[in-house]
Amino acid sequence: MRVVIAEDAAMMREGLVRLLTDRGFDVCAAVADADTLRSAVAALVPDVAVVDIRMPPTHTDEGLRAAIDIRRDQPGVGVLVFSQYVETRYATRLLADRPSGVGYLLKDRVADVADFVDALTRVASGGTALDPEVVGHLMRAGRDTAGLTALTPREREVLSLMAEGRSNAGIAAALVITAGVVEKHVANIFAKLGLPPSDGDNRRVLAVLRHLGS
Repeated sequence: MRVVIAEDAAMMREGLVRLLTDRGFDVCAAVADADTLRSAVAALVPDVAVVDIRMPPTHTDEGLRAAIDIRRDQPGVGVLVFSQYVETRYATRLLADRPSGVGYLLKDRVADVADFVDALTRVASGGTALDPEVVGHLMRAGRDTAGLTALTPREREVLSLMAEGRSNAGIAAALVITAGVVEKHVANIFAKLGLPPSDGDNRRVLAVLRHLGS
C-alpha cells in the first residue's frame, strides 16, 4: 500500500515514516507543507494520504483544505486527517464531498499503533475512520439537521458508533445488545432519516453524513 505523509513537525513526520515502513507500507513521499502535498499526490497517486491540518505558511487549516482538494482532484486517493485539532467547518465539507475513503483521527487519542494502521488500511480501501471526539464535535455543529430530532437516544448511540466505522456486530458488542436489536435500530434510523433502499447509495454512509450535519 502506497502512502504520502504530510506533517510539518519533523519528528512526527519521521516517526510516521518509520512506523508505517516497519509494517510493510510503501511511504512514497513525506512532506512538510500543503502545496508539496498536492504536488506529491498528483505525481505519485498513492493509495492514501495522511494529512495534518495546521501546516505552513499560516499554520491554520492548510492541510485540511489540501485534503478537500485531493478528494476532489484525485477521487481514488483515500485521505486520513491526523491532527491535534477538530476543525468542524472544513471537516464537514471533507466528509460531505464524497462519503468514502476518508478518516479523521486525533493524535492524542490514538493509543494503539494497531488501531492507527487499521484505520489507515480501512480508509485506503474506501472505508471511513472517525474518532468519536470528532464525531461529537460535528454532531454538535449540525444537531439541527432535519430528521435527527426523531431519533431516540439509543438510535443516536447506534448512529454515533456507525460514524466511527463500526459494523453491526461491533455496535452490538459496544452496547451489549444483540445484533438483531442493532439491525432494528439501524432500520429505524434509515426510516426516520428518509433513506430508502438504493442500489446506487450506501445508506449507512448517508446516515452518518446526515448525522454529522452535512
